[in-house]
Amino acid sequence: MMRMTILTIPILLCGLAFTSPAWAQQHSMPGMDMQPAGTGEAPSTVEYRTAMAKMHHDMDIIYSGKPERDFVLGMIPHHQGAIDMAKVMLKFGKDAETRQLAQGIIAAQEKEIAQMRRWLAKHPG
Repeated sequence: MMRMTILTIPILLCGLAFTSPAWAQQHSMPGMDMQPAGTGEAPSTVEYRTAMAKMHHDMDIIYSGKPERDFVLGMIPHHQGAIDMAKVMLKFGKDAETRQLAQGIIAAQEKEIAQMRRWLAKHPG
């Protein structure tokens, strides 16, 4: 039976992160396709995965124990993720109704992000 040490798990997790399509997409160099061969993912899927990975990373905040502050700090990247996904839809999507929905999401989320940033300015740390 294999015995795992405290150091084994982070090393394994790092290995998984560095081989994931989202990590490869985020850390590619110009002129080099870091997408694993044979995935066959549509360009929109790759962009959605990248947006989601960024959102999840940015939502991983350091909690203060202040529920209002923690809520706002987590919601800003959550809303930005919705904006980024809506922009992907506008880039690739053709359906007029869905495009209109995406445009509305962008407008609403930008307004709410501005409101949350104003709240943070009034309630520092």
